[in-house]
Amino acid sequence: MKRIGITGGVGAGKSRVLSYIQQNCNCRILLADEVAHQVKEPGRPCYAALVGILGENILRGDGSIDRQKMAAAIFADEVLLQKVNAIIHPAVRQYIVSEIEKESAEGKRDAFFVEAALLIEEGYGQILDELWYIYASEGVRRKRLKQMRGYSDEKITQIFESQLSEAAFLEHCKVVIDNGHSLSDTYMQIDERLREAGLKK
Repeated sequence: MKRIGITGGVGAGKSRVLSYIQQNCNCRILLADEVAHQVKEPGRPCYAALVGILGENILRGDGSIDRQKMAAAIFADEVLLQKVNAIIHPAVRQYIVSEIEKESAEGKRDAFFVEAALLIEEGYGQILDELWYIYASEGVRRKRLKQMRGYSDEKITQIFESQLSEAAFLEHCKVVIDNGHSLSDTYMQIDERLREAGLKK
């Protein structure tokens, strides 16, 4: 089973790429963001630790963690943010590793794709066979974020500055998928890569 990481800057179109891969490859796709929400649920690995450092005022009436309240609590506190990340990121990684091992043991999938914004920063290259960089120019990404998410130029610039540079993505990723033009062009690149890896349905 091939283990592949998908990463790229915000607005690069990773979700669309993953949707196409899902339809054209016998694979499982795991999104690190979704795992991060799961590990914060009551009874899960991070819940008690997060409530311990952030307080019960971040909880909803049903006892679950309110994402907006949690985000507000750590937004302006860099130290608190680092503490929260130190709890969540290892738990997410551990969960992903265990799921990869489970799928590998079952032997029913040809590939396991992991999508994560911090794929490189969190060292996923050590547990995956290769990393794919979903690329789109800054101008294209900026236009998409304005049209699809309603982000302001200021917010987009702030996000861009917090993410890895194009050079850093290229340094760590074996495969580059240019998703800055037509969808047919993007799909053709994905098909070619899946065929090369022996993963095309």
